Amino acid sequence: MTEAKKSILVVEDEEDILALLHFNLIKAQYAVICATCGEEALNMIREQQPDLVLLDLMLPGMDGLEICHRMRNEPSTQELPIIMLTARGEEEDVVRGLELGADDYVTKPFSVKVLLARIQTVLRRRQEAAEIDHSSEINCGDLVIHPERNQVQVCGRAVELTFTEFRVLIALAGRPGWVFTRYQIVNAVRGEDYAVTDRAVDVQIAGLRKKLGPCGYYIETVRGVGYRFREQS
Repeated sequence: MTEAKKSILVVEDEEDILALLHFNLIKAQYAVICATCGEEALNMIREQQPDLVLLDLMLPGMDGLEICHRMRNEPSTQELPIIMLTARGEEEDVVRGLELGADDYVTKPFSVKVLLARIQTVLRRRQEAAEIDHSSEINCGDLVIHPERNQVQVCGRAVELTFTEFRVLIALAGRPGWVFTRYQIVNAVRGEDYAVTDRAVDVQIAGLRKKLGPCGYYIETVRGVGYRFREQS
């Protein structure tokens, strides 16, 4: 039986870029649907349930960051992969998008080859996350991590993390005592050669520590290097 094509929703209001993306995604054997504004995109996401959303940040009316925010606050779209497209190239946009739960970003003008590689990486990572074995549960005192369910408990209370925060926690907690540079954390979570700023990693760590509350101290800062997960004595 032939495997069903993965479907991608492209949200882009510039006709030439939309046509370029549509052509190359079809050529790469993806099923493609398109939207040119935020409301149309949200309706298509709910009705057609694509496997990934390629989301331009600069849109008329509702911008890409607002779309991302709404997706991450709806149970039916919380786990749907999002790759942001931005022409601004501003660090603040990237950091904000990652804070909201986007999986990756590509800055215009972009290489189609690089974009396709990013799409494959994000789809593969989500599939791998869904297939983590139950036996990989991690217990660290009052902190319990359930990789197979994407769940975290602190002192017996469930804690809601974004997909990226959860993957950062898994990467660190999986090797307690190991020092990770910021780029090693990025590589562990998103794959190699992912362009990201130091600040974006620090934002994820700060948010993660805050949500972990009394267990936030497990994530230690190694000055001038990066972070590590505290070893249990």
